[in-house]
Amino acid sequence: MTNLKVLLLAACAPVILSACASLGAAPPAQLPAPAPVAEAPRAKPVYGTFGFDTAGMDRSVKPGDDFFAYANGTWAATTEIPADRSSYNTFAVLREIASKRTVELIETAAKTQGPAGSEARMIGDYYASFMDEAAIEAKGAGPLAPELAAIAAIKTRKDLSAQLGATIRADVDILNATTTKTERLFGLWVVEDLNDTSRYLPYIVQGGLGMPDRAYYLDAGAKYVDLRAKYRTHVANQLRLAGFSDVDARAARVVALETKIAATHWTVADTFEIKKNNVQWTRAELARKAPGMDWDAFLTAAGLADQPVFGAWQSSAISGEARLVGSEPIAAWQDYLAFHAVERGSPYLSKAFVDESFAFNATALSGTPQQAERWKRGVDFTGNTLGEAIGKLYIAKYFPAESKAEVQEMVKNILAAFGKRIDRLDWMDAATKAKAHEKLANFQVGVGYPDRWRDYSGLSIVAGDAYGNWRRGELFEYRRNLAKLGGPVDRGEWYMTPQTVNALYAPMQNSISFPAAILQAPFFDPAADPAVNYGAIGGVIGHEISHGFDDTGALFDARGNVRNWWTDADMAHFKASSKQLVEQYNGYKALPDLSVNGELTLGENIADLAGLATSYDAYHLSLNGAPAPVIDGVTADQRIFLGWAQNYRGKYREAALRRVLLTDGHAPGEYRADTVRNLDAWYPAFDAKPGEKLYLAPADRVKIW
Repeated sequence: MTNLKVLLLAACAPVILSACASLGAAPPAQLPAPAPVAEAPRAKPVYGTFGFDTAGMDRSVKPGDDFFAYANGTWAATTEIPADRSSYNTFAVLREIASKRTVELIETAAKTQGPAGSEARMIGDYYASFMDEAAIEAKGAGPLAPELAAIAAIKTRKDLSAQLGATIRADVDILNATTTKTERLFGLWVVEDLNDTSRYLPYIVQGGLGMPDRAYYLDAGAKYVDLRAKYRTHVANQLRLAGFSDVDARAARVVALETKIAATHWTVADTFEIKKNNVQWTRAELARKAPGMDWDAFLTAAGLADQPVFGAWQSSAISGEARLVGSEPIAAWQDYLAFHAVERGSPYLSKAFVDESFAFNATALSGTPQQAERWKRGVDFTGNTLGEAIGKLYIAKYFPAESKAEVQEMVKNILAAFGKRIDRLDWMDAATKAKAHEKLANFQVGVGYPDRWRDYSGLSIVAGDAYGNWRRGELFEYRRNLAKLGGPVDRGEWYMTPQTVNALYAPMQNSISFPAAILQAPFFDPAADPAVNYGAIGGVIGHEISHGFDDTGALFDARGNVRNWWTDADMAHFKASSKQLVEQYNGYKALPDLSVNGELTLGENIADLAGLATSYDAYHLSLNGAPAPVIDGVTADQRIFLGWAQNYRGKYREAALRRVLLTDGHAPGEYRADTVRNLDAWYPAFDAKPGEKLYLAPADRVKIW
């Protein structure tokens, strides 16, 4: 937006009004509303008159009691979760838009039939092969035969180790994933060495579970007992479909083995603790510290025989799982490997496999009653393999250069505002502030799409081979990651595609990325009021910047290395404030038997708190001393906070909410919206008073950055 392109020159006093001065109510006598500032006409926003959906509010709720409901209550009461989803939120709305756009691009590629080997041809052939249900149905379980034969041929521990190594994939991103689950015994994370980001290092990661988390195997609660019974039935059903006999006994062995694996696993909260996980083992130490696995056979089959050093993420879990490879019966491991081969391949097999996989993984685990239409699955799967090739088409049609420039300007403004927040900290000494500024100055910013596109020229996509295309795509991605080892570090690599509705901070790169698909209403609307945009996408931008300074990001220096740049006193203050935020979120009881996990969600909660506060500052700085306009009786401060709350509209099915609470580093949306209770400016903006449920006395409001 042209009115956002303002250099941040100096701080100005924010204009703050009571909630009674807006949204149709008369202002109290002691706080007269300012005269509205005349603005140039602009295009109509997607939502409402200024970029916020006022019709979705519930004005019967006091903002000070439940800000999420006040901002979104009518939307929540009148919106049904689609039958093919376990939850529904603002992100899902935009993903639907992105999917519809993407399928048109894919179908056009399929119709044009570009030259053999071209990206357009690969995109079209991959999607068309998946959509050819008749051909897939005719093959039945046939595509599984080679992998199942290899599993059946296992005779020794060396054979078992080799098979486990042959099936490992680089499908894990610990610091950015919402869950660390990988069905293979180990995952591989190829990333910059946490201690020396000038080189890549392969990190071995715990895995091996078919259910989302260790709690699903070990918790004594009735819901988990019921899910374990359903899982055992699911394992038996999958093996039966693949042609196995004695499936109930095999399923019992699989679940028993996975329960032992689960007992070795670290909790999700522990998984995100950098100091605990920043462990490196030499090749010789692997065998000594994780006995049971034939590591020579494993690493040779994995293409890692010449790698001298490995990261051992969740080191004791790696040791525990390796011991099970050496101690549990080979027959049990064969049943386990066979089931997981079937489970992984099910989406690309005949309808019976697809339906069985959905019944457990979507309905039982997340409460989703109905499968997504096949074209939606086709878009997702094609994007998983050829994401950046599709991304080129997406940004050419749907992401104008003007939007990129406007968001880049917002990022610049918010970075500057964060720097001013550092300067104002009264608890941080000059030495730590200097290091914080150094880190801020070294942020890399990606908006819309990467500077360099991925090369897919070595990938083989075969028309009519849906299952094979998926397998080759997985192997291509694995080999692409292995090829990084020993080579120069690409600090501009993206971990998302342009059509992804998300945003990201990568600590080893010290980079933030905002794909094109999230840069649309309600997060960003060129026609919306700037205050709403600063609350919405500005809050997201501030969130990602703040990740560089959250409980994890604060451990990384300006070059992305794990290195302490804090004085002891400053770190002690930071940890004390963080503990206060942990306790605040622990108090949110989302289900009768389950609360938000303040430790697990701490990084995201710090980023929400600091990100919104920073974006609030950036908006007022962008005015450069001019008064903030009032629109439709709604003040600028109110519009900022409403824009933030609109980001986190959402509803969950009970099973999905349980899964989020156990495994996701993000708190449910309503609690993210309510982070406003920690910002002093929110209280006068909405006349929040003592006695209201969200009210915090000034001393109890958490302030970290």
